[in-house]
This record gives sequence, structure tokens and C-alpha cells, in this order.
Amino acid sequence: MIELVERNARYELERLQRQRDRDRQSLEDLMVLLDLPDVPGRIECYDISHLQGSDAVGSQVVFVDGVPAKQHYRHYNIKNPNVQNGRSDDFASLAEVLGRRFRKYGGNPHPEDPDFPDVVVIDGGKGQLSSVMTILEKLELDEALTVISLAKKREEIFLPGQSQPLRTDPEQPGVQLLRRLRDEAHRFAISFHRQKRSQRLKTSYLDRIPGLGHHRQKQLLSRFHSIDYLRQATAAQIAETPGIGPKLAEIVYQHLHPSPTLAEENADPGIPVY
Repeated sequence: MIELVERNARYELERLQRQRDRDRQSLEDLMVLLDLPDVPGRIECYDISHLQGSDAVGSQVVFVDGVPAKQHYRHYNIKNPNVQNGRSDDFASLAEVLGRRFRKYGGNPHPEDPDFPDVVVIDGGKGQLSSVMTILEKLELDEALTVISLAKKREEIFLPGQSQPLRTDPEQPGVQLLRRLRDEAHRFAISFHRQKRSQRLKTSYLDRIPGLGHHRQKQLLSRFHSIDYLRQATAAQIAETPGIGPKLAEIVYQHLHPSPTLAEENADPGIPVY
């Protein structure tokens, strides 16, 4: 048994050493590719996710020494009033996210700050990169930050002020590292967007129930977790929720189990009738 544990531990150590060597090779290749003065330690990547402009969110993922550092991941709710259902603007959304991320450094960058990135990667092409650089110029950080964009279609890398992408091999270690960053930012943005949209659909439906305020909606969703589970509950079970008495529970139950006439009256475009 001891020999088996020792052998497994040795295999795991060798695997970790190989992974560290690959990460180091990727970072060194990226250093050469971007003409950096040193091997980058902290790399950040940003992406935007929405559904035709609705529930727009931004994501920030961070790799430290080539490894995901999830404690530094961040979500951003897009606050731009021009970004709404039917009106998307990835350029403005990215500019907002980068502006909020770096405004604390405005005009006074701190490269020695461990939270100050060595490389910033934008998911997109020349347009997205240009919009980000505009806001960074206003913050007087365009010279302090190394910012690039990675376009999805051809995996092209763009630098500020250059019309043509860098000449790269898609399979070289540095480019593969950037793709891992981009894919992780995309995954993180989509997961938050879906979560936000799901929550909005829940509350949009519950908003139509008379007497059911925001606090009581939270109580119901905390207890039953979803509209589907809430629909399966009896009026007596709903009444057991803190803040929901028998009378309101009966109202909730009737709205969850409407007659055909009531269902037509409560119909809301884009929201299923339950």
C-alpha cells in the first residue's frame, strides 16, 4: 500500500512539473510575441455576453503565472442605458467594463501593485480594441498597459494602432495560452448572463402576483429555488414560507394554477404562461 501511494505521488509530482514547464514555455513565448520586457505574471481577459442586448454582462478572468486565479475573477453588470433589449453595443460595454476596472489608477498607474496586469486581453477585433483604448487614453493608462485583442474567427491578435494582426502560428504556446484565457472569459461571461436572465424571468413572473413584493419573492425563491418547484407546492406548503400567510399563499397558488381565462389575461410576451 505504501509503495502504491509513493508511486502515485511520484506520478502526480511529475505531471505537475510538466504542467509548470508548459506554462513557463507559454509565458516565455508570449513575452517574445508581444515584445514584453519580462515574462508576464498577471494576465487579464475581458468578454461581454448578452442576448440581443438584454441582460448584458461583462467578465474579467485572471491568469497568474499561466494558471487561472479564480479568486480574482469578476462579473460586471452593464449599466449603460443605451445597452438594452434589442440594442446591443459590445464596444460601449467593453469600454465601460475597462473604465470601471482601471479608474482607480487614472493618471497614476502602479506597476508594482500585484493587481495591476502585465497584459490585458480583449475578446474581439480591431473595433473592440479601439473602444477600449479610447477609455484608457482618457484615464492616461494607454502607455502603462499592454493591451491586445484576440478575434475569434481566425484567432488573430491585434495591437493598438496597427491595422494588420500579428503574424503568429495558431499552435504556438503563447497563442494557445491566449485562447485558453479567451475561452475562460467567454465561459465565465455566459454563465453569469444565463444566471442573470434566469433570475429576471423568475422575478418578472412573480412581479405579476398582487401583494407579492420583492422581499417575499426572495423568500419564496429561497425556499423553493425555482418556479417549477413552487408550482408543485400546495397552498399550505407555500403558506409555511416566512412572510407568506394563508391568504397570500392562496393567491400565489391560484396564479401558478390559473384557469384558461386567467392565463390569457396574464400572458406576457416572451414569458411562458404557467
